[in-house]
Amino acid sequence: MRIWKPNVTVAAVIEREGRFLMVEEDTPEGLRLNQPAGHLEHGETLFEAVRREVLEETAWHFEPEALVGIYLADKPGSDITYLRFTFCGRALREETERRLDDGIVAAPWLTAAEIRARTRQHRSPAVALSLEDWLAGQRLPLAVIQHLSNRDKT
Repeated sequence: MRIWKPNVTVAAVIEREGRFLMVEEDTPEGLRLNQPAGHLEHGETLFEAVRREVLEETAWHFEPEALVGIYLADKPGSDITYLRFTFCGRALREETERRLDDGIVAAPWLTAAEIRARTRQHRSPAVALSLEDWLAGQRLPLAVIQHLSNRDKT
């Protein structure tokens, strides 16, 4: 019997002066728009994963401040399911000389209207849902997440 497991991902909604840090990435489906996001790696906490993914994809250091939401979505046409933890927080500083992850074309700061106008390019429905939940003020304290095997990590 095969045990099914979802792919755990993290993402970040990062706003500064009315603009949101996004990534444009080259995918097999073409150019897609996403929040900085990626997979949880073995041994990481969710907080470590989102910090790493934001840095790798945008060259910005990020500090999570709240959980915006948890999203469960099947990838159409496959048996893949993603369990996405979307955080919000602050962009601390940019490493301007840092090379972005393979496949990342750009890391633009876009308004909510610009993101909404590009819905057809969104990597997944979680992009719009995360943005709208953030705009609606949805925030859960980070304390709702307990890293039992990594108690001393944050």
